[in-house]
Amino acid sequence: MVQTKSNTATFADYLAYDDGTDTRYELVRGQLVAMTPPAWSHIKIARFLEDTFRAEIRRLGYSWDAIRGEIGQRTGEDDSRLPDVLVAESAALEALGDRPAVLEVPAVLTVEIVSRSSVQDDYLHKLAEYESLGVQEYWLVDYLALGPARYLGTPKRPTVFIYRLVDGEYAAPRQCRDAEIVESAIFPDLKVTAQEIFG
Repeated sequence: MVQTKSNTATFADYLAYDDGTDTRYELVRGQLVAMTPPAWSHIKIARFLEDTFRAEIRRLGYSWDAIRGEIGQRTGEDDSRLPDVLVAESAALEALGDRPAVLEVPAVLTVEIVSRSSVQDDYLHKLAEYESLGVQEYWLVDYLALGPARYLGTPKRPTVFIYRLVDGEYAAPRQCRDAEIVESAIFPDLKVTAQEIFG
């Protein structure tokens, strides 16, 4: 994240906000927070996951869609996030129509790819927000091993964490590294390794 606008904004303010630039913002506890442009590696991972999810959605015949970085997710009264990849019900996406593309119902799955500017947000705040909202699965992709050692171990290694909602709370995450296959409850037949995700 780059900077925070100091004035308090409501969710309605956020939906209507336009500063005349291409800067993208999240709404965090009523503050507009400018997002740092992603690194190329970050973009490639998001693109790979979007393509992978779309292929699996087509194979299964689900009425879902996977979108990379363009759909927001409202996570609270004055909170809205921009997941790196989001999987949502097609009907919920179509219901947005010509309004700003921010879901107000929980996505099926969200992915956050950890960057230097988002470590604390991704590991703590977004995790709690998606859990509270009822997002069924949260993927945290730490391809640079930037998170704390208490999560990544010592020495730190690039890891994909899969948090799955069980009885309203995220269960202890499944951790995937190297050639380990990511285990998703949403896509149980998915055969993709952490290494493939990291590119």
